Amino acid sequence: MSVELKVPAVGESITEVQIGQWLKGEGEHAEQDENLVEIESDKATVEIAAPVSGTITKVLKQTGESATVGEVIGYMEASPAGRNSNDAESDPAAAAKAQAARTIQTPRPKAEQAPRAAEPRRAPEPTPQPAAATTTETKEPPRAKPAAPTPSPPARQREPAKLQPRNAVAVASRPAAPTARGDREEEAVPMSPIRRRIAERLVEAQHQAALLTTFNEIDMSSVSELRNEHKQVFLDRYGIKLGFMSFFVKAAIDALKLVPQVNAEIRGNDIVYHNYYDIGIAVGGGKGLVVPVLRDADRMSFAEIELAIADLAHRARENSLQLEELQGGTFTISNGGVYGSMLSTPIVNPPQSGILGLHAIMDRPVAREGQVVIRPMMYVALTYDHRIVDGQGAVTFLKRIKDVIEEPMRMLVEV
Repeated sequence: MSVELKVPAVGESITEVQIGQWLKGEGEHAEQDENLVEIESDKATVEIAAPVSGTITKVLKQTGESATVGEVIGYMEASPAGRNSNDAESDPAAAAKAQAARTIQTPRPKAEQAPRAAEPRRAPEPTPQPAAATTTETKEPPRAKPAAPTPSPPARQREPAKLQPRNAVAVASRPAAPTARGDREEEAVPMSPIRRRIAERLVEAQHQAALLTTFNEIDMSSVSELRNEHKQVFLDRYGIKLGFMSFFVKAAIDALKLVPQVNAEIRGNDIVYHNYYDIGIAVGGGKGLVVPVLRDADRMSFAEIELAIADLAHRARENSLQLEELQGGTFTISNGGVYGSMLSTPIVNPPQSGILGLHAIMDRPVAREGQVVIRPMMYVALTYDHRIVDGQGAVTFLKRIKDVIEEPMRMLVEV
């Protein structure tokens, strides 16, 4: 029985996807619920599983091609009851197709090649042998006589040198235009749906919001000491390292409570204030930057935040995040410092009104009580929508982040 392989619904308002890698090819057997092909939407990558046990008989959409939700992209032939994956080898046609798809033809070793038929001897042609030939007696072909040098014309017949423009020497000394090399190739690769969606949203943010960025710097000495003091106990108890991100998530929630405009959004002519804190964490995934969301982050402990971020980052690299995990954030934190960024202006993720950019921690000289000392410093940046957030609110927000990180005990006593 022939079974259709259709593109499933992968999210609200998503009507088109791009075909990713086929995990099974024509002629190959798959068990029921075994993944067959990856499909990419503008939000996530999902996999289509085999609806039945059987053999792939036809692939209609190849990798990189577009398909709509509900469209048939291939066919399977269901296996008879009781047939397992090993039975596919008993079907000569299926086995031949599968073998052709998997096998790379390689030349037979010389020892296995059939001997060539003997050819009749013939007289050697009168051509000189190469210098590397292994003959004992070779005659060197006669060398061509060098052409007689052309006599120079008498001095009296030479024309006088003509005057050249002042820049003639510079022009003459310019190197010739380089010729095209054989290895200067180009490759056109279609943008993935996720990359297209990222591009659209970034341009949308630039065109529709009044974006402005303010900066500050944070002395990371206190939080570093606190982290080093408890990191081993934290690791032993929870099985994960205590990182800086959980401190910044806690500090951001504290600042959002102080300046609620940064946790709001514009809907038409209304400003909608969120009384909950869903914090998006920007991470690099296998298909590009994604922003999974920590739901109700204000109710999470340090350990829960660190475990959730580690899990989301791992599944982002594996392209296994669910669509709902990428939607609905109220504020975003982006840590470019893990890549070595020292300073940047992050772009707001619409319809949010703010994004906090973290950067690399660098030892720098700073003034403390009239003395120049070396401290681990980090630049932080807040990009915000000036339609909602005034400059005073933005500076107050970022100053609160600075105060909490420089005195992390504030997170415990809420002052």
